[in-house]
Amino acid sequence: MRILASRFKRACIRALVPTAIWSAIVLAVVAGSAASADAESAAVSASYLVQPGDILLVSVWREPDMQSEVAVRPDGRISLPLVGEIDVANHDVAQIRADLTSRLQPFMPDAAVNVAVKQPLGNKIYVLGQVNRPGEFILNRDVDVLQALSLAQGATRFAELDEIKVLRREGVSQTAIPFNYDEVVGGKHLEQNIVLRSGDVVVVP
Repeated sequence: MRILASRFKRACIRALVPTAIWSAIVLAVVAGSAASADAESAAVSASYLVQPGDILLVSVWREPDMQSEVAVRPDGRISLPLVGEIDVANHDVAQIRADLTSRLQPFMPDAAVNVAVKQPLGNKIYVLGQVNRPGEFILNRDVDVLQALSLAQGATRFAELDEIKVLRREGVSQTAIPFNYDEVVGGKHLEQNIVLRSGDVVVVP
């Protein structure tokens, strides 16, 4: 009964608060962590793991025929002249550059290879359920659960904020990671506010 009363109280409070104000509250809560993430964007980009759907820029210095803009296929591979097919999924740009340099060695011993992520279109998370803007979101930096909720413009007044789940797939298995909004916003059990991975689904019942 206490749980039901608590949910009813939250619903009544939200009924008096316009959606725009609720969204502003959520954005204010995560402003500090979002600013921190932006400050570390360079480091995040350096360690970003390429995903299927990303667009890469690959070039070799002084070799105009070896400049390509390629999309990472669903199987995680790309195709390039001389190199053929190469697996790039879940590799950072430094690893991909080293692999390409090694493969080009027989043809271009002094090749200076550069790899950059032009568009991280494959790095997506999904926020579903009782949020104001459910859908998929393309990420170019680390985002935690609170920040994902702000991207979805906050929860609706009907949301059960103590029963949010993050669905994460690992190979053929899937796990549900619990997230209690009230606890995290209240400064308790902050370990629940995990950094999301590509493909994670945040479900707000």
